Amino acid sequence: MTSSLSLTPGKKLGVGVIGAHAWAESAHLPGYAAYDRVDLVAICDSVPERAHRLAQMFGARRVYTDYREMLQDPDIEMVDVCTPTDTHLPLSLAAIAAGKHVLSEKPLAHDAADAFMAARKAREAGVRTKLGFTFRYSPAIRQVQRWIQDGTLGEIFHVHGLEQNSQFLDPQFPLRQVTAGADFNTLIPSSVVGYGSHLLDLVRWCVGEYSSVIGSMRNFVPERVVRGYGEGLQRIQVEDGTVALAEFASGAQGILQTSYIAIGNYPGVELRVYGSKGAAVARLVEENGVAETLRFATPDQVEFRDVPLPDSAYPPGTTLHTPWPELYYRNLVRHFVDEILDGTPEECTFYDGAKSQEVVNAIVQSNTERRWVDLPLYPEEMHLEETQAAEASAISTP
Repeated sequence: MTSSLSLTPGKKLGVGVIGAHAWAESAHLPGYAAYDRVDLVAICDSVPERAHRLAQMFGARRVYTDYREMLQDPDIEMVDVCTPTDTHLPLSLAAIAAGKHVLSEKPLAHDAADAFMAARKAREAGVRTKLGFTFRYSPAIRQVQRWIQDGTLGEIFHVHGLEQNSQFLDPQFPLRQVTAGADFNTLIPSSVVGYGSHLLDLVRWCVGEYSSVIGSMRNFVPERVVRGYGEGLQRIQVEDGTVALAEFASGAQGILQTSYIAIGNYPGVELRVYGSKGAAVARLVEENGVAETLRFATPDQVEFRDVPLPDSAYPPGTTLHTPWPELYYRNLVRHFVDEILDGTPEECTFYDGAKSQEVVNAIVQSNTERRWVDLPLYPEEMHLEETQAAEASAISTP
């Protein structure tokens, strides 16, 4: 699929953002404001004061309080859905129906079947999509992925993936985005969804398709303040830590852990890849003012050494000392805008979001049934990937 905007010199992409909350302020909007190929047309929020404040801060030309009105704006070509989890799917589908390219925060949907449906609708409508998998756009992670693709690490044997920090260790810190009407007496998947979807995508991007998973999900902090559910502690069986083993189609093995009660700093991502020719560790933990570190070892030099990346690995105006939300999202924004304007191959699409959610669903099923679960859960959806790969190849062929 090529964009009708392809290779138009000086063309800017008209963007409208739905949601004027903290993550929009710290990650999404700085990315748009920093890229000269973006025309930030509008911000939409149901609370006008929030939308006006961020519009003034980041230079958006218009403010909407109804997303349906914003979707009718002819100057908006791409919509960014930066809203609470349960709204991602309906807002994304509305944007697709309006003929807009769409970026959605993760997860796109609680059920992978719904995410696959959204990916199909986007392809049928001829619009491009991207999931807000922030950490694909870490310079260190992207270097590890290149080392895998170009054979530097050789045959991949093991991958270890962690995404964890102590965000919700304190029970007084309000738990967010619990679905209305949730049964507090039944284990509610949480860290494996909010954190795990990132991690499972990173590992799949680097190592390939999952073939089987087995997981253990736990609730460690049984009472919490829950936003939207009154004052004081609520007794709630929310899953705040998950570990899983994974087998991959390539034959590689994986160890995965997500937690938001494991002591440590944001974002708490660590990816370790061990191959026949080398090993790499990308650690995305903001410490001492540094956003991330990258280390590498080989069979003849088994002591891991730091790998500095060139300035070209970072978006213009950023360094390792740039706060990680802005650093990674500037990269994500640049990639998506360029994909749309230049017709370059798609990366990190709604299909990828669906594949990540498929593994989340398999881990939840595994924990419930206390057994290994084979993947894919939806083999009939594999043709979407084949179509995407064929179109990417056609785009890149002279």
